[in-house]
Amino acid sequence: MLKALLAKLDALYAEAKALNEKPDAILEEIQAKQDEIKVMKAKIEAQKELDAQAAIDNTPAEPIIAPVVTSPRDAKKWKGGLGEFLQAVAGAYKPGGQIDNRLLTTPQAAASGMGVGIGADGGFMLDGDLIEELQKGMLSEASVAPLIRMVPLGPNSNSLKTWGVDETARADGSRWGGVQAYWAAEAATVTASKPSWRKLEIELEKLMAICYATDELLNDATALRAIISLAYAEEMAYKLDDAIINGSGIGQPVGMLTGGALISITKETGQPNDTVVHENIQKMWNRMIARNRKNAVWYINQELEPQLENMVLPIGTGGAISPLAKEFIEKRTLYNRPVIAHESCAKPGDVGDILLTDPKQYLGIDKENVQATESIHVRFLYDEMAFRFIYRFNGAPYRNSAITPAKGSSGYTLSSFVTLGAR
Repeated sequence: MLKALLAKLDALYAEAKALNEKPDAILEEIQAKQDEIKVMKAKIEAQKELDAQAAIDNTPAEPIIAPVVTSPRDAKKWKGGLGEFLQAVAGAYKPGGQIDNRLLTTPQAAASGMGVGIGADGGFMLDGDLIEELQKGMLSEASVAPLIRMVPLGPNSNSLKTWGVDETARADGSRWGGVQAYWAAEAATVTASKPSWRKLEIELEKLMAICYATDELLNDATALRAIISLAYAEEMAYKLDDAIINGSGIGQPVGMLTGGALISITKETGQPNDTVVHENIQKMWNRMIARNRKNAVWYINQELEPQLENMVLPIGTGGAISPLAKEFIEKRTLYNRPVIAHESCAKPGDVGDILLTDPKQYLGIDKENVQATESIHVRFLYDEMAFRFIYRFNGAPYRNSAITPAKGSSGYTLSSFVTLGAR
């Protein structure tokens, strides 16, 4: 059976090549042929899995026959929502199952197989309203991602290529990497100046979540929708926020804590391990770029809350409750900026247990809603179905270095990303 499927795939490739070489080729015909190829690829992968299982069970694998069934409903509407969609996908992937015609991305006269592809590995693309439902759920659970500066990409783009200002200092002649203005009386002549730029390129990465559903759960569309949506929202939100804070930049975003603009405040002399004191907060706030303070947010490890509530302001040989501690107790803010407990922050005493940031200085890109080319896949796994959700995203801090102010002490720098050093 597998050999026959591979032969059919070769034939489809030959037909597609011939179509592409026709000077009067019709775009719809080319697209339809590509869809047939995707379907055949999905069938081949599913047949390989069935053959492998058959070898284990020592039983012959049944050929895959998945005829398309016509639904009387609007081909783009899922009145039962996500649960009904997932049931249809699961049914299409079972041996001998049928493909609901609403799963097809383009009309096909004789489509058959395990799935209509939206990627090289097969699968079914979510309708726009279902994608929106999942993404809204994910962003409602996240507390970092919704605050960053997002740039949605179009359907034919997988990266953002732009120019960022190459500014590392604010002294005359350094602002915007070289722009300088003069008062007329300062000099008889004015030296020409221009900004300096650095190339900023961010390519999409894939964030994937896998959810398993038993046959019992698949029979209940309402429960399936609720559980899958919740699982997707919570897991994807956590991984997205964690990457924005801690990402290595290798196959994932560059995190706020790993970018070149980060400033790390040194602990106080004699400061006990794993503690946060009044002076730490003062110095972190002092190193935040003034014009970015209005958007600033504090992210902390939840274990630090009691320490923030009990911070002491040293006075002489004694001390008194810090006004910052009073503010935190009353308003859950520091310097009137929100303090958010987040599980992606490091454990107390490690770099990243407390982070002061202007999220708008972090640039993110993604494929928004209906432009997502790969949204959900499913495969047959014994008596369960494994649903795989794919969200395409990447991000990085806009600046790649801290800034030396126009007038400041030697070695004094400012940034939109400030943390507390190890203690």
